[in-house]
Amino acid sequence: MQTSYNGIEVPVDGKAITYTNGAYSVPDNPIVPFIEGDGAGRDIWKNARKVLDAAVEKSYGGTKKVAWYEILAGEKAYGLTQNWLPDDTVQACIDFRVSIKGPLTTPIGGGIRSLNVTLRQTMDLYQCIRPVKHYPGVPSPVINADDVDVVIFRENTEDIYAGIEFKAGSPEEAKLREFVNTQLLANTKKQLRSDGGIGIKPITEMASKRLVRAAIQYAVDHGRKVMSIVHKGNIQKFTEGAFREWGYEVAVTEFRDKIVTERESWILGALDKDPNTPPEAIAKLVEPGLKFAPPSFEQKIIAEVKDVIAAIGATHGNGAWKKLILVNDRICDAMFQDLLLKPQEYDVLATTNLNGDYLSDAAAAQVGGLGIAPGSNIGDGYAVFEATHGTAPRLADQDVVNPGSVILSGAMLLQLIGWKEAADLVEKAMEKTISQKYVTVDFAKSMQGATQVGTTAFSDRVIENM
Repeated sequence: MQTSYNGIEVPVDGKAITYTNGAYSVPDNPIVPFIEGDGAGRDIWKNARKVLDAAVEKSYGGTKKVAWYEILAGEKAYGLTQNWLPDDTVQACIDFRVSIKGPLTTPIGGGIRSLNVTLRQTMDLYQCIRPVKHYPGVPSPVINADDVDVVIFRENTEDIYAGIEFKAGSPEEAKLREFVNTQLLANTKKQLRSDGGIGIKPITEMASKRLVRAAIQYAVDHGRKVMSIVHKGNIQKFTEGAFREWGYEVAVTEFRDKIVTERESWILGALDKDPNTPPEAIAKLVEPGLKFAPPSFEQKIIAEVKDVIAAIGATHGNGAWKKLILVNDRICDAMFQDLLLKPQEYDVLATTNLNGDYLSDAAAAQVGGLGIAPGSNIGDGYAVFEATHGTAPRLADQDVVNPGSVILSGAMLLQLIGWKEAADLVEKAMEKTISQKYVTVDFAKSMQGATQVGTTAFSDRVIENM
């Protein structure tokens, strides 16, 4: 491990977090790299940091303390090194394992490696985790915002994030189109047109299973009751549909004693009402249109009912299934509607990449916007926490921007390293501050009777409320 990165000395009063056999080993003075961010990130980070430090101090009385370590990216990095993302910054995130960052500028004209993309690929950060929860009093465009409390696990390496695409008219696009049209779509009515770009959407068993596995484990560890697999498998059967099937496979093979699938719950629920109900009758409850189906399909559903009863009737029946985590699946467009109309029915979502992108931002809008939406990118032994919003350059250095996203991302960081008491203190103090209507401009403009304050004053009140 280096003693300095980008010419900045590593704190001598801290120790590195390590990771062995699937668990972090966290000293009482962990070194945690941070990138303050560009634009309003400068105001946000310094205030978020003092909130996190106060929570740690109040929770542990000085026996624990984060040794914050600045690493460079974005405008500050370019000004000092003529590099928007120095190699040392990436290496520091790898060496110290757990880090946090504010929002970063993407320069006009390109020329910058995306920090998220680089770290995601280098450290295999396959989980993008976005908790979305409404705090009472926060302005919302929906009437049932208090019912929103979901954690979205978005697959972070495949689907559109794989970045496999070819520009219209390029030699690569022409070569791929020729192959697809003549080899794969020959003798069909389908053909790729010659005037378009082509993208490839990979969804693999390994990546799908590890994402769903992490989502179910989160539900187990945090007492969540429902874990939903979100997909577009009705149309894209071999990618989105496969994500669904692999997700269920993980659930029933690796978490059998802790979960029940939605279809299993229907079968067991029917037996709870009448233990003498024959499988043929239960099959009609599971598939209401069964009488219109071919006999072979009917026999398949009856066999499914019999298999469920034989496999888990004794362990999950007689109401035992009601105490377990319910694993279901939803088509992505229906999921959008459900989050608006009945968010109380959902706890944890496991999604493919693009679906998770839309869902997490849309859900954040229901609870007050990205200004209060935390996020993290998690791998096996590595984690990067981040603001989910932009840099707001026109508001930079004016002490007006909501620091909530970075503060709550920091609380997620504290949770990850096992400092739960400090994490809870941050969240409760934030909630209390908002309930007092002591808020920044983004909330004050829509909150009747609010006291509008700046970034610093808001953060100070959060600390007071600890």
